[in-house]
Amino acid sequence: MTMNPVDDLQRRIIAALRAIRDPEIPVNIYDLGLIYQLDVTPTGDVHVRMTLTSPNCPVAEALPGRVAQAIRALDGVRAANVELVWEPPWSRDRMTEAARLELGMSDAPPAGRPFVPADSLVNRRR
Repeated sequence: MTMNPVDDLQRRIIAALRAIRDPEIPVNIYDLGLIYQLDVTPTGDVHVRMTLTSPNCPVAEALPGRVAQAIRALDGVRAANVELVWEPPWSRDRMTEAARLELGMSDAPPAGRPFVPADSLVNRRR
């Protein structure tokens, strides 16, 4: 079964976004949750709504341009528009589980080790 051209382009855009890493947090911008919206038309027009982890981010001016450049480099893209937004504010809740694992922030226990909630450890010490 062949993939719909728009779905294929969207898949390739996401792969390109995953190749761009946040300069302060060593995770790609897609899994970090900085991409709020990705619209792709059948004619190859792409619109991205994205944010940054903080309005004071040192790459606030450069990162959206890098995103647009990475998207424009893909075959099938006619135009790329990247809109930087601050609402809603970014939070860790937007991160994928893969990003949380990469940063050691997952709620899941390490493989082979049982999960023991921290509050149960406190109760045991008493």
